[in-house]
Amino acid sequence: MSSYLIFAITYSFAVTVQPGPLLTYIISRALAQGWRRTLPAAFAPVLSDAPIIVVVLLILSRMPAGWEHYLQIAGGAFLLYLAVQAARAFRRIPGGQKEKVSSGMKSLFSAAGVNLLNPGPYLGWSLVMGPLLLEAWREAPALGIAVVISFYGTMALILAGIIVLFSSARRLGPRVNRVLVAASALALACFAVYELWQGIRGLSLGTG
Repeated sequence: MSSYLIFAITYSFAVTVQPGPLLTYIISRALAQGWRRTLPAAFAPVLSDAPIIVVVLLILSRMPAGWEHYLQIAGGAFLLYLAVQAARAFRRIPGGQKEKVSSGMKSLFSAAGVNLLNPGPYLGWSLVMGPLLLEAWREAPALGIAVVISFYGTMALILAGIIVLFSSARRLGPRVNRVLVAASALALACFAVYELWQGIRGLSLGTG
C-alpha cells in the first residue's frame, strides 16, 4: 500500500476518535436516538469538508516552490499539538463516564453544521491533508483521489462504528473511546515527528 494511503488512513483514524464537537454530538445523538437515526451523521464530514478542500487547494496550488517544507513543519507542530490535546483528553475521560444526551437536531445536516464550524478541518486540510493530497496528485491523479477516498472512507467507517457502539453498549462505549483516544495520541505524535523531519530535511536539502 502507498505511504500516502497509509498516512491518510492513520491520520483519519487519529483525528476522528479525538474528543471534539462532532464526536460529542454524534455520541449524544446515538445515546438519545439510537444508531438507525444517527448513522447518516457518519457522512457529515464528507458534506461539510467539500468547500474547505476546494478553498485550501486553490490557495496551496498557487504557493511558490519550497513552501511545502514550511507547511510540513507547521503541520508537524499542529500534529504535535493534537497529540498533546489527545493525551490530556485521555487523562480526563473516566472509564465509566456517560456522555450528555442532546436532541432536536437532524443527524446528517446538524452534524455537518457542527463540523463546518469546527476549526479542526480547516487546520487539518491547510497544514496536513492539503499538502499531502497535492503531493500525491502530482505523482498520479488517481493516487490523489485514492487519498481522499481513504481519508473519508476511514472516517465514515470509524464514526459508524462509534455510533453503533454507543447506541448498543453504553457502558462499554466510554472505555473503548478512552482506548481509541490513547491510540490517536500515539499515532499523532509519530506523524508529528515524521512531518517535522520531512520539512526540516527538505529545507536542508534545498539550501545545501
